Amino acid sequence: MMTIMKMSTAPAENFEMKVSREKMAENRLRILEVASRLFRDKGFEGVSVAEVMKAAGLTHGGFYGHFSSKDDLIAQTLAHALAASSGGGGDFRGYVEDYLSTRHRDNTAGGCPTAALVAAIRHQAPAVRSAMTEGLRSQIDRIDKALPQLDAADRRRAAVGSWAAMVGAVILARAIDDPALSDEVLEQTRSWIDAGLSQSSAR
Repeated sequence: MMTIMKMSTAPAENFEMKVSREKMAENRLRILEVASRLFRDKGFEGVSVAEVMKAAGLTHGGFYGHFSSKDDLIAQTLAHALAASSGGGGDFRGYVEDYLSTRHRDNTAGGCPTAALVAAIRHQAPAVRSAMTEGLRSQIDRIDKALPQLDAADRRRAAVGSWAAMVGAVILARAIDDPALSDEVLEQTRSWIDAGLSQSSAR
């Protein structure tokens, strides 16, 4: 009697699973990127889950395959955006110049998530505040490492003070309706940080 051999489907199934996992990862990244821009532009409360999924080109029903809630989306989006936008390494003065520019001020959706969202963080869930805390800590550490010419105490002071001044200046420059004053806030903050670094280096 002839025995009919059954072909194994395992390789095909493994391939399909791999493709499916890759597609899920691709969709998740797309959601994070879209949510990042929307949240920075409109704020957390001004953006719905449905709006994020529509902008990402995905169905609303697929949201819970990636995130457990809107708070989870916000926390993960913030962590993603902060990691992607971190700077301050290498040429720190160049980074300050770019950060405190009119181009950055006028590009809220594509700019620093800290400046765009930090004022609203205190109203968010603990996981969101934790993501901002870790982003702040990482950014200060990066700036600290970019100032090797200073001793340890001066580096830390310069890193914390400079970052606080930079974020605050951008928030203020975006909030006021006087273009000349807005430009001055950015310019004077750049000068203040540069003068402080020069004085510390000269000690």
